[in-house]
This record gives sequence, structure tokens and C-alpha cells, in this order.
Amino acid sequence: MKSIILTGGGTAGHITPNLALLPLLKTAGFAISYIGLKNGMEEGLIRPTGVPFYGITGGKLRRYADFKNFTDLFRIGAGFWESMVLLRKLKPDVLFSKGGFVSTPVVWAAKLCGVPVVTHESDSTLGLANRLSVPFARRICYTFPESGAGLPQNKGVLTGLPIREQLLRGSREKGLEICGFSAKKPVLVVTGGSQGAAFINQMVRRCLPKLLDVFQVCHLCGKGNVDEQLEHTAGYRQFAYVTDDLPHIFNMADVVVTRGGSTSLFELLALQKPMVIIPYSRKASRGDQIINGRSFQKQGFGELLMETDTNGMEMMPAAFLRAVRQVYEDRDRYIENMQKSPARGGTQNVFSVICEVAGVS
Repeated sequence: MKSIILTGGGTAGHITPNLALLPLLKTAGFAISYIGLKNGMEEGLIRPTGVPFYGITGGKLRRYADFKNFTDLFRIGAGFWESMVLLRKLKPDVLFSKGGFVSTPVVWAAKLCGVPVVTHESDSTLGLANRLSVPFARRICYTFPESGAGLPQNKGVLTGLPIREQLLRGSREKGLEICGFSAKKPVLVVTGGSQGAAFINQMVRRCLPKLLDVFQVCHLCGKGNVDEQLEHTAGYRQFAYVTDDLPHIFNMADVVVTRGGSTSLFELLALQKPMVIIPYSRKASRGDQIINGRSFQKQGFGELLMETDTNGMEMMPAAFLRAVRQVYEDRDRYIENMQKSPARGGTQNVFSVICEVAGVS
């Protein structure tokens, strides 16, 4: 029996792809363990799966001057030695790292212990943790075609992103039932992530009367962002967030308005949902969502809109309405492009790389 250690944490984007891989790894007979941060969010997500979880000490590597950079070096060092002990005890055939700062000392320790490493990067540009792991990895899985240019040719593999299997099992009919929508009118689903997105929420509500001329609108607006004055608007349903019913909500969508986070983008790619992408501005992020959105637009999966243009002018409602209608009218073209993408089967692609490195035929 082959054994594997999974690592990654800090945010859901560093954990959910590992969760998506579990069914294939279990079916293939892998003995699976997980190394993550002590008391980190990954512990709460992994333990319910029955996979043994081992917590280590962790520290954050920052791109800016901070006294914690000094103190966290000792925490990272402690995590490295804890990882060494665990790797010598568990003796895995392969380590799969999804990134996040907790993964870096685990990757370093794996290299010293002779354990082959497979890493995965979700965004168009490598995060700092993955950049520090590249020299020690046997294979580097990536999601956007542009990412491969900066990687060693003998290491990089375009795979796409592992997607939760249950997301692909949604029912359009169930989604329409949940929202009380008709099957005779197209559906626009709007999501800004688990916390919502104030800019998108405001834009949708400003444009709502004209949107409802064409669409029924399901709005996932984030905790605390439900507008009670709009609760009884015909053809409009709003939810703070959706968990178990999300596969049904996405399945009923004809067009989706979304941020540019890689997990959301690749989930929509797997579901073949044409999208309008409105990324966080550079003021609110390191700019990775903008790069992600540009890549998806270039590949013909959707259209990119910026909150502000280069002159600092805020997006106008007319531009938003025009983009949503255009994507809907040209939806067949976007769907055809998504069907051709080699990155759609991310879960199977990454699993195949892991098996190759672990020596599983």
C-alpha cells in the first residue's frame, strides 16, 4: 500500500483541493495523513473526514518589514523539526503540498528525508510559500497556462484545480425550486465569496430593475448583507451564503458574476458556466485576481470587468449590464471554449501526477 501526506492551510483555498482529492486517493488504496497548523482551520476541516491529522508549529513569511518576521523564523524552524520527526515516523511515498505558509517547512523536511514532493499553485502567479518550495519539488502542478513560463520545464504540469466532487452533482431543477424561479426565464447567479463583495452587491442592486427584465437573479451577498427591503422582489432571491445547496444554485445558472479567486473560477469552468469576472482591485489584494481574470477572458471563458479603470473612474452600471447581457447572448461560445480546456479535469489530472511520482501504475 502506498502512503501519502497532504499539507496546506491558512485559507480554504489551500485546503479544499486536498479535500477534493481524498475520494480518488482512498479508492486507489493510499494510506493518507495530513500535516497542518496546530489549531488552524485545516484541522477543523480534515478531522471530520477521518484522515489522521498532525499539527505543527507555524509562522508567516511576510513581504513587508515587521518584527514578527524575526520571531516567526523560530516558529518556522520548530515546524521544520516537527515535520522531520513526522516524516521519519510516517515514511510516506509522496508528499502533496497545496501551499500556505504551514506547508513550506513540511516540503523542506520532505526533501531532506528523501520523500518526493508534488506542489500545486492555484493562482496565475506563484505565492511566496510555493516559490520557496519550487527547488525541492519533483512536480509543480499549475492551473493557468501563463504560469508554466516561469517554471522549470521538467517540473511544471498544467493540471487545473481539484474540484469538490459534490459540486458536480447539482440539479438545475432543485436550484430553481430553492429559489422559487421559473424554468422559462434565464438565471443570473451573483457571488462575491463567503463574505460577499460590497462593490458587486451595490452594482447588482443599482441595476436590479433592468437585470430583472432579462433574468431571474440569485444573489449570494455575504453574511450581514441581505437587503430586507428587497426580500419580496419578484424574480430576485438573496442569501447571506449557501453551503449544502451551492451545487444546485450553480447548476441552474446561465451566467455567473464572480470575483477572480482561482477556486471559484475553476469551479465555474468545471461546471461550464459563462462568467462575468470582477476581481478585487490592486488596492485590496496583490493583484492575483486581476491576472486570473485576464487569463480566463483570454481563454474565452468569460468577460473581465474592473472596479475602476486606469484613470480611477468607477465602473458604470451601463458597462455592467452590457457585459452580463453579452455573456448571456454569446453563452454557447464560452461553453464550447470551456469544454475544450485541458484544465477542466483538475482533480483527475493532479491525481495522475501524484500517482506517477509515487510509482503507482
